[in-house]
Amino acid sequence: MRDLPIGALSERTGVKVPTIRYYEQAGLMPQAARTEANRRTYSTQDVDRLRFIRHARELGFEVDAIRQLLGLADQPDRSCAEADVIARVHLREIESKLARLTALQAEVQRMIDECAHGRVGDCRVIQVLADHGQCVSDAH
Repeated sequence: MRDLPIGALSERTGVKVPTIRYYEQAGLMPQAARTEANRRTYSTQDVDRLRFIRHARELGFEVDAIRQLLGLADQPDRSCAEADVIARVHLREIESKLARLTALQAEVQRMIDECAHGRVGDCRVIQVLADHGQCVSDAH
């Protein structure tokens, strides 16, 4: 049954209408059926699929990974090994980002701690920002 207009789909899933259209263009959502008035209509399966996409995006998965995961979800009898690989790759990316953010946090904290809170001309924050060579780490 395909009687859900795009606005209702948006309300049910919390995904904005332009984003839904983007997901259709990107191939994550199937092309919507159209009414005689050329309005998009969606089914409850589309609601479930869009919720899947939204949750995957919230977890930081990229569009290509979501496309692969959706393809796997459409084949429930397959081994989940490929889904596991996709999730592990994503986890490594998260860990890498966390390491860079930790280095960034430490560098900014060091700049603040070393600042004498005097004149801008003597400000450690300004000095370090002006010269990356004064940073402790290149990891940011």
